[in-house]
Amino acid sequence: MNLYPNLKRGVLLSVLFFVVLLSNASTSTSSSSSEAITIKPRHLSLLKSALQRPSGEQSDLWKPMTDQGWSPCIDLEDSPSLPDKTKGYIQVFLDGGLNQQRMGICDAVAVAKILNATLVIPFLEINPVWQDSSSFVDIFDVDHFIDALKDDVRVVKELPGEYSWSTREYYAAAVRETRVKTAPVHASAQWYIENVSPLLHSYGIAAISPFSHRLSFDHLPGEIQRLRCKVNFQALRFVPHITSLGDALVSRLRNPLWRSDKERKSVDHLGDMTNPNSRHEPGKFAVLHLRFDKDMAAHSACDFGGGKAEKLALAKYRQMIWQGRVLNSQFTDEELRSQGRCPLTPEEMGLLLAAFGFDNNTRLYLASHKVYGGEARISALRQVFPRMEDKRSLASSEERARIKGKASLLAALDYYVSMHSDVFISASPGNMHNALVGHRTFENLKTIRPNMALIGQLFLNKSITWVDFQQALGEGHVNRQGQIRLRKPKQSIYTYPAPDCMCHV
Repeated sequence: MNLYPNLKRGVLLSVLFFVVLLSNASTSTSSSSSEAITIKPRHLSLLKSALQRPSGEQSDLWKPMTDQGWSPCIDLEDSPSLPDKTKGYIQVFLDGGLNQQRMGICDAVAVAKILNATLVIPFLEINPVWQDSSSFVDIFDVDHFIDALKDDVRVVKELPGEYSWSTREYYAAAVRETRVKTAPVHASAQWYIENVSPLLHSYGIAAISPFSHRLSFDHLPGEIQRLRCKVNFQALRFVPHITSLGDALVSRLRNPLWRSDKERKSVDHLGDMTNPNSRHEPGKFAVLHLRFDKDMAAHSACDFGGGKAEKLALAKYRQMIWQGRVLNSQFTDEELRSQGRCPLTPEEMGLLLAAFGFDNNTRLYLASHKVYGGEARISALRQVFPRMEDKRSLASSEERARIKGKASLLAALDYYVSMHSDVFISASPGNMHNALVGHRTFENLKTIRPNMALIGQLFLNKSITWVDFQQALGEGHVNRQGQIRLRKPKQSIYTYPAPDCMCHV
């Protein structure tokens, strides 16, 4: 259904500029020279064409992936049985955001298996950026986790009384003999056997911190690789209140007649979309994961069209956080974009999706935390896709109460909705992107992987026509829509689960 049947596209473009102007009035900041940061569309010609594109999507956009001859295989009969007794307890302390911690959990299970140790439910550090204190049990279904792995690794929720002294505070207070703090990045299985097993033998416990990215992706037994995938794709299940809310959001996205509570005076949020007597055919929706926070914008050292004030603000932030240790700052914006090293803005993602053939009736879910620039930065994307939704528009404040202000739970909800979408696309590589690419590959779901270098070069061409833009993007993404890619040495098994965790049939 066209929400603006009587408006010409040229009028829509004017509306866009008006929305940007209003957004800037409320979200702009000032530099030391009192110059306001004004966010303007950077690709006006393409944006105008996108707003004038005809309705009617390409039929093959929503087609599910065909059988590619690969299927998950992580439970094999030749896996050895669990020994009667373990050699001690393994603790790990995980930093980073949700998806970095998720990979760390998988690696922790693998290390426990390598050492024949009992794993204590991992401790999740508070991220200094997101400031979320959510623990493992706040995010993941711990009972399911333990039960799913009962034939592979012994897992306990907490240490027995004789080891109750082994806490984060204990290790933070002084140097401790039971702490392992020198595990190299991508350490081999042999390293753990030589360096951690002696601690288990002497003390019955070893605490490894830091632990992120501390297990190699290569030269490991097949059973260990499959176990990592089993943890990632089967054992790690979100807590019920996340999956319940996620199911409600997915249902609302699929119902073509659903309207937000802003458009209807009363809505039974959890019940309005799950009526078994509903005769409406479920619709399709795509998820756009958009990471465009201030950290990413500053670290990229790219120009995002906010003028001199924005450049100065990001340069100051970059100096404050990284003290000038940012490799990208050595290159020009044109050099960075031509190499695909600039994150795509909301405007550019809108143009990308429109060029792929998604029309303005597309149900688009925006999986995102805080977008640098706020609504002013998002307004162009919203104009191209007026039926775009997010957590706030789909769920009531009461439904969101348990996850409000908790970055890990908000990310978990986005992850869950993303796994249930018909199409997934991410604006830039990162842990969330990598985790979902791997998981959706494992499930054979359509996932568009932007060719960043190609896209950067296309956007540098200010005279490119809409037709040429569409054609170049189409040709450059023929084999980037969910096709199986076999893992190469040093690549992550969590992003490329084949062939380690998938069998060719």
